[in-house]
Amino acid sequence: MAKHPVDEVLPAGRLALLGLQHMSIMYAGSVAVPLIVGSALKLDPATIGLLVNADLLVAGIATLVQAVGIGKLLGIRLPVVAGATFTVVNPMILIASQYGLPAVYGAMLASGVFGLLIAKPFAKLIRFFPPLVTGTLLLVIGVSLLGPGAAMIAGHDPASPDYAAPSHIGLAFGVLALLVLFTRVLRGFANQIGPLLALAIGLVVAIPMGLVHWDGLGAAGWFGLASPFHFGAPAFPVAAILSMCVVMLVTFTESTADMIAVGEITGRPPTDADLARGLATDGVSAVLGGVMNSFPDTAFAQNVGLVRMTGVRSRWVVAVTGGILVLMGLVPKIGAFIAAIPEPVIGGVAVVMFAMVAAVGAQNLRTVEFSGNHNTFIVAVALGVGLLPAFAPDIFKHFPAWLQTICGSSITVAAVLAFALNLLFNHLGRRAEPDLLEAP
Repeated sequence: MAKHPVDEVLPAGRLALLGLQHMSIMYAGSVAVPLIVGSALKLDPATIGLLVNADLLVAGIATLVQAVGIGKLLGIRLPVVAGATFTVVNPMILIASQYGLPAVYGAMLASGVFGLLIAKPFAKLIRFFPPLVTGTLLLVIGVSLLGPGAAMIAGHDPASPDYAAPSHIGLAFGVLALLVLFTRVLRGFANQIGPLLALAIGLVVAIPMGLVHWDGLGAAGWFGLASPFHFGAPAFPVAAILSMCVVMLVTFTESTADMIAVGEITGRPPTDADLARGLATDGVSAVLGGVMNSFPDTAFAQNVGLVRMTGVRSRWVVAVTGGILVLMGLVPKIGAFIAAIPEPVIGGVAVVMFAMVAAVGAQNLRTVEFSGNHNTFIVAVALGVGLLPAFAPDIFKHFPAWLQTICGSSITVAAVLAFALNLLFNHLGRRAEPDLLEAP
């Protein structure tokens, strides 16, 4: 019996290049979390470097577990790449400011245990995540990520003299043009590594432009990893634990949508047992993060887009990505080399990957029946309200901190609304009637 494409083990050279490609796509997004948190808490560069190393190590372990699996306990066994979730940024900063970093990692430990306990019950809700819900959520994820993608290209500080520099934008669009060209003219394996080729050429072009800085490579050590509980014994304030448990629920919701999308793309839709193992891995990553001074992980949407774009469905490719991330976490010099790739180069490819996630969501919605029901209304409300934090990040800044954790994320708001409205209109007292937004 022929192996399913998800289980296919490709030749070693292809595995290495395709795994490297997945890592290149997710790297900037993953390390952004420790960089943002470290800078906000005014940690010294050496400590921020340790956070980055720990982040890569835990993300690598989680990615390996998701791809390979551990018995019937952990890992969805799909090409799912794990990376630090942005949902954790504000809660971590708020908790650290009020209680200190030991409380951050104590709360993260507790939230990881909470995640392990609720993974199986949460996975049972998969029947309430039909294409109407997952399609809307993926659409919101893809669109909301375009903001960070644009920041990679233009810069993060509008007051900076080189913000939106034509050379940076031209470089990003040049990389994007190469990606389009490679996708159109290349065939076979060369087509599958088109994004990696575009990144490599973009890096070479960026060197004479003065955008590639090798200082970090020389300063980075050959081995570097923070010891467990680097900031001291963990503390467990109740408010901090509750906040991080909310983060875990948000992480589960995002991962659920991404895992279902990967299952549909690869032709192996996850069962509730598969999903439970995948979500439990998110819980384990939070436990590991609490011990190793890292961050909770979620399934990375841009890598979902890459699977869709390249058509490479093997989970062993992603296992190689996990191995590379572990190596980078243990050997800072490797991470420093990847970090030298300018953000406009990565952004030129990343915006396509982000938009690909939105396109997958739109494809899901094509299978939804919109006649004689309120499904168009459900999508409109979830999309409209869900995207508010993406376009107005400070819209909820005067609300309590715990509510900001929920409402400050477009993904969370859209997930809650799509899930709740689907229940309200399609499960509770369901009755057929014309959609309020249906054209006459």
